[in-house]
Amino acid sequence: MATKTSQRGKGEGAIYQDGNGLWTAVVELPPTEGKRRRKVIRSKDKNTVIRKLTEAKALLQDRGDLPTSSQTVEQWFRYWLENIAAKEVRPNTYMGYKSVLDKHVIPVIGKVRLDKLTPAHIRRVTDLLEEKHSSTYALNAHRVMSSSFTVAEREGRLHRNPAKLTKAPRKQRLQLEVLTTDEASRLIKQFGDSPEAYLWAAFILTGARRGELLGLEWDRVTDDIELSWQLQRFPLGELRVPNDYEYRHLTGGLYLTRPKSSAGWRVIPLVDPLKSILQRWREVSPPNEFGLVFASQAGTPLGPDNATRAWAQVLKKSGIDKAVRLHDLRHTTVDLLYEAGVPESIIMEIVGHSTRAVTRGYKSRGNRPQLTLAMQSLSDLVSPAVPEIDVQKALGDA
Repeated sequence: MATKTSQRGKGEGAIYQDGNGLWTAVVELPPTEGKRRRKVIRSKDKNTVIRKLTEAKALLQDRGDLPTSSQTVEQWFRYWLENIAAKEVRPNTYMGYKSVLDKHVIPVIGKVRLDKLTPAHIRRVTDLLEEKHSSTYALNAHRVMSSSFTVAEREGRLHRNPAKLTKAPRKQRLQLEVLTTDEASRLIKQFGDSPEAYLWAAFILTGARRGELLGLEWDRVTDDIELSWQLQRFPLGELRVPNDYEYRHLTGGLYLTRPKSSAGWRVIPLVDPLKSILQRWREVSPPNEFGLVFASQAGTPLGPDNATRAWAQVLKKSGIDKAVRLHDLRHTTVDLLYEAGVPESIIMEIVGHSTRAVTRGYKSRGNRPQLTLAMQSLSDLVSPAVPEIDVQKALGDA
């Protein structure tokens, strides 16, 4: 039978040496459902126990409770994802968190006890990601771990956030490929033979994001284009979202959702030639039950991935030897706006960049004269061939 020997110094409290030679301290915690709860601290070194006891008492005083069991990092991540992140972040953000943890973090440090986690473990994850993938992956993983461990620290499961004790990886600067003014004009000329001519012209002449145009509804197209919803695809099944998350289900896994920031919710003037293109398209386009401007010939929403693949085919046929992603057309629009001499503050409003801490809301309406001039200047750079787009002919050829 193990015995314990008390060798308590002044002010040390309940510290004793058990029959196995380990110095031990016990901290009384608030009872749960009338049951007594204690946190036991053990070490071969007495001074270590004294230090940990002091830290535990300070945390108990500050937070009102302490964890009594040692979770693994994987167990904590699972708990955090399902009970906290799923209720606080947008569905795509949640899926991004889950993906990076499942694929890149848990396989490396998932079995480590949460209370034994150190900055070295964080660096092991980010170093491997930079070696096998990219600095972007590494930075994303670091941010997700830091967010999760911030909650663990706040709940008393960690004394300190180890991710904050390490420097975040530096994201490598990539040279994005964008279209020049001449290339944009050349593409627009070629759009006339495509049933998606109106869609590709809208991307270049508005700088809108993929989901913003694919989710655009006719009742938000007047003398302006109101970009207040976006089309997104989520996994089939129960959609778990924060209480304040606005969304509308269309069909299958396709939803209309609100932009994630006030800068993204904007109104931009609709000017020629895009105004004429959309007017002609409205007259001849097949109806769809969703009221979408850009739907398939069968009347179904255009899935984001399908639009990306279609754009890749258009670019390939154009003879332009550049890897310009569909999202990168926004960069083309920004470059064209700069080339047209549009002030940076107006460019920010047109493309919805949130680089200033100002709530915009519908600020675009207040700046309409400047915005209209900016959109007209953009169109003038690439418009010589745009009026020739015959969407009715393209529809017939399809």
